[in-house]
Amino acid sequence: MRTARIILAMTCAAILAGCGNGDKPPQLMNVRSSTSGPDEFGILPPKPLEMPTDLAQLPEPTLGGSNRTDPTPEADAIIALGGRPGAGAGLDAGLVSHVSRFGIAAGIRQTVAAEDLQWRRDNNGRILERLFNVNVYYRAYEDQQLDQHAELWRWRQRGVRTPSAPPPKKGE
Repeated sequence: MRTARIILAMTCAAILAGCGNGDKPPQLMNVRSSTSGPDEFGILPPKPLEMPTDLAQLPEPTLGGSNRTDPTPEADAIIALGGRPGAGAGLDAGLVSHVSRFGIAAGIRQTVAAEDLQWRRDNNGRILERLFNVNVYYRAYEDQQLDQHAELWRWRQRGVRTPSAPPPKKGE
């Protein structure tokens, strides 16, 4: 009888230890993957690589800037998507003024990040879901999902031209 109590106590302690995650942010999307991340060597450069004659003359790398294999990445992407060359240069002042007409909240990214962290902590799943790494992401954000078919119907009722969409599946 005493051995059974010790085993039960140790099992309960192990379960409780597995439930606490300290200060780590909650992981709602528990998806198992066969790879540990992106394969950097699987990305092919858009233009052929060339060895420069003098390595000391190479420019300093700039984050988000051009490089020797892709000197104009944004312009190339705009053209590939059917846009006009030069359309992505700089910000459109008219667009910025229209978007900011009601004011701009300072530190909005930090505010949204803090609110989302609190939301994930409040909707972190039940004990056994956390213990077995069950995916609770979709249930946690279910109230914030857009009903795409209702929205499509709403815009079509107003006479707005909308793209075609597949019919709703059973239960949607």
